[in-house]
Amino acid sequence: MGLTRKQMLGVMGAAAAAPLVAGGASPRVVKRDVCVLGGGSAGTYAAVRLRDLGRSVVVVEAQGRLGGHTETYHDPATGATIDIGVVVLEDEPVVRSHFGRFDIDLVRLSGGGGGGTTAYVDFRTGRPVDYTPPAPVALPAYYEQISRFGPIDTVLNLPDPPPAELMAPFADFVAKHDLGSIVPLVFGYGQGIGDLLGLPALYAVNLFGQGVAGKLLGGGYVTTAAGNNSLLYERATRHLGDDVLLRTRAVHVERSRSGVRVLTAGPGGPRLIEARKLLVTIPPLVRNLAAVDLDDVERSLFGRFTAGGYYTAVVRLSGLPAGVGLDNVAAGTPYQLPPLPGLYMVAPSAVPGLYNVKYGSPVPLPDAVVRREIRAGIERVAAAGTYPVRFEGFATYAGHTPFELRVGPGDIAAGFYPRLNALQGRNRTYWSGAAWHSHNSARIWIGLESLLPSIAA
Repeated sequence: MGLTRKQMLGVMGAAAAAPLVAGGASPRVVKRDVCVLGGGSAGTYAAVRLRDLGRSVVVVEAQGRLGGHTETYHDPATGATIDIGVVVLEDEPVVRSHFGRFDIDLVRLSGGGGGGTTAYVDFRTGRPVDYTPPAPVALPAYYEQISRFGPIDTVLNLPDPPPAELMAPFADFVAKHDLGSIVPLVFGYGQGIGDLLGLPALYAVNLFGQGVAGKLLGGGYVTTAAGNNSLLYERATRHLGDDVLLRTRAVHVERSRSGVRVLTAGPGGPRLIEARKLLVTIPPLVRNLAAVDLDDVERSLFGRFTAGGYYTAVVRLSGLPAGVGLDNVAAGTPYQLPPLPGLYMVAPSAVPGLYNVKYGSPVPLPDAVVRREIRAGIERVAAAGTYPVRFEGFATYAGHTPFELRVGPGDIAAGFYPRLNALQGRNRTYWSGAAWHSHNSARIWIGLESLLPSIAA
C-alpha cells in the first residue's frame, strides 16, 4: 500500500518535497475512516457530524482557517466585527442545532431591513438613477412554480429528461409566469450568479430556491448575536483539534477498492493519510482536483463546469452621509439590472467610515482587476458630483472564486446532473458543496444529512 520514496518525491514536487530531501524523513502515517478535502461549510459540518456517527476523520484545508466563504473582518480600532461572506442563514433546525452545539447564540432577523438609506446610482457613470424597487408581489407565484421541480436547492438532482423550463434562460421563465416583480430581489440575493437573466433558469431556481423563497414568505433568517458568523468555525476547529490540518494541501490521491491514500504537504511535514473513504468538498473543477486520480467519467463531467466570480471587501470611505448606502442600478437595461462585471452595492457597516462592498463577474477576474474596479466605481460617484465620496483604502478583501459552477443548457439536457449525482460512492469517494447543493449553508447541511449515512457505513 505504501508509496516509494521516489514516487513521493515525484508527486510532491520540489517545494513540497524539500523537507524529505533535506531530512530524509518519511511521511507520518495517519489512519482515519474518512478523509475530508476542504474545510468550508460542507467539509466542517461533515467532519463534526461524522464524529457524532462514530467515525474518525481528518480535514485537509489549504487555508489557515476553516469556514470557506464565511469570513469576518475584525476592526482593530473598535474591536467590532463585520461579516463579509456569509451574513445570514435560513432559520432551520439544522442551523440552530449546528450553532447550538458550540454554544453560539443566534438572533432572528426582522423583515424590515437594517435601517439607513439606500441611494441608487449607476456605477458605470456615477450618476443617480430615479428608481424605486418594485414590491415582490409575484413571490408567492414564484414559490408555487419552482415547487414543481422539487427541492433542487438542497440536492441538485433533476429527472431525465430535465424540465425544458429549467434549461431555457431565466428571462424566459420570468416572462412565461409573469414574475418580473421579483427579478431585482433575486438579483440582489443571488449575488455572484453572474448573468441572472441569460443563464439557464435552473441556476436562479437553485440559488433562490424553495428554502430562500419560503423563508421570505413565512419563515425567517438568523445570524449570530455576536455579529460574527466565523465563531462557528473557530469553535469547530477547537472541537476537531488534531483532526484538522490547516495550510495543508493534498498533493497525491490514490483510490482503490481497499481504501484511499492521500499524500499531503503542510506545516507539520508530509503526511500519508490512509482512509476507508474520501469526501471532497472543494469546487469540483479539474484544475482543483489535479492531485486526485480522476477517472475518465469524473474528468469528463468536471471538465464541463464553468464558473463566475464573487468578491467582497470592507473599504474605508469618507464623504458619504451617515447611514447612506449605494446600490448599483442601471439606466436602460431590463429590470434596470446593472451589467456585470461590476459592483452590487456599497453598504454602511456598524463602524463609521467602514463600508461593506460586493462585486460580481460572469467569469473569474484577477484580484488586482477587481480591486481597481471597486475603487474606480466609487470614484466615479464623486466625479459625477453625486456624493463627495473619497476612497481611503481597503480594510480587507476576499475573492470568492470559483463561484456558482454551471454548465450549458445542452449539457443539462444531456443528463449532466443525474450523471453527476451518480458519482456518489464511486471510487470510495463522496462529493458535497455548493456545486452539489447551492450557495447556501443551510441547504448544504440539509443535503449532507441525507448523504452522511452512506459515508459512515
